[in-house]
Amino acid sequence: MIAPADMAHCREAIRTGSLSFHAASRLLPARVRDPALALYAFCRLADDAVDDSDDKAPAVLALRDRLDLVFEGRPRNAPADRAFAAVVEDFDMPRALPDALLEGLAWDASGRRYATLSELFAYCARVASAVGAMMCVLMRVRDPDALARACDLGLAMQLTNIARDIGEDARAGRVYLPLDWLDEVGISVDALFANPQPDPRLQALARRLLAQAAVFYTRSEAGVPALPLTCRPGIYAARHVYDGIGGALARLGHDSVTYRARTTGRQKLGWLGLSVVRSGLSVVLPQPAVLHAPAQPEVAFLVEAAARRSRPYSRSEALFAVFAQLEAKDRADRPLKSARA
Repeated sequence: MIAPADMAHCREAIRTGSLSFHAASRLLPARVRDPALALYAFCRLADDAVDDSDDKAPAVLALRDRLDLVFEGRPRNAPADRAFAAVVEDFDMPRALPDALLEGLAWDASGRRYATLSELFAYCARVASAVGAMMCVLMRVRDPDALARACDLGLAMQLTNIARDIGEDARAGRVYLPLDWLDEVGISVDALFANPQPDPRLQALARRLLAQAAVFYTRSEAGVPALPLTCRPGIYAARHVYDGIGGALARLGHDSVTYRARTTGRQKLGWLGLSVVRSGLSVVLPQPAVLHAPAQPEVAFLVEAAARRSRPYSRSEALFAVFAQLEAKDRADRPLKSARA
């Protein structure tokens, strides 16, 4: 069980740090909402610790150590860590799922870029679809088809975030757009970083990302009726609230360099109502055939990990390799930090 004080801390972290998730979570039943808030607080605070740090390598390595302690049953003495450890124990959380998130954050810390859309999907799988798979675990859902559709929703949400943040990322020296897309429209990464400006070519790429997200939003809907009835409104709400960000960006002409697309409280309230209605309809409508579509290849490892609880797990060579890269970078940076100090 999550200690009440730790749970209160997680609620506050999400209320102030992620309005979209907080709004959607209000429609989840308490038995899922509280562990979901604990899960999301840990993931969000971990992401912020890496994203906001000037020294990203040690931030990721510290997160690795925190996860090790969580799965050893002796979490760091912090509310989010203690709460997440309780979730891991209560729900038999497969270690591969938070490790996938950790790998995505490690990719961020190493400044990885994505040459193709498939490589971008692999990144989105780790930082977003892994959370979708963990949400299914919290609902006691281990069906591969439902897990695949939850991972589709994670892909859609992350693609929406990337489209919204093109300008913000460029100003921070980050690029998530597939490099072959940039080549196609004649934009170099160096030029994008040097002077991020509104550009019809970037707007076309944002539109293209949102079109791909729309495919995944549609596929994800097929999985909602496979979830417990009381959980469906919250998941429909997450789908509509995040897709609403894409709609706001479209109304801005897909210009995410000048503007940051936002949604209003009134819009969120409307989407929450729509989600309740759609959940009621899901009881009487037949399940769509796309529920059984194969998992997107880049998320298949998440589906397998969540569906097979008892499979022995060890971190992949790829994850160990990225840790070694970050450790080497951290060692190389230490003399420079000491000199500046």
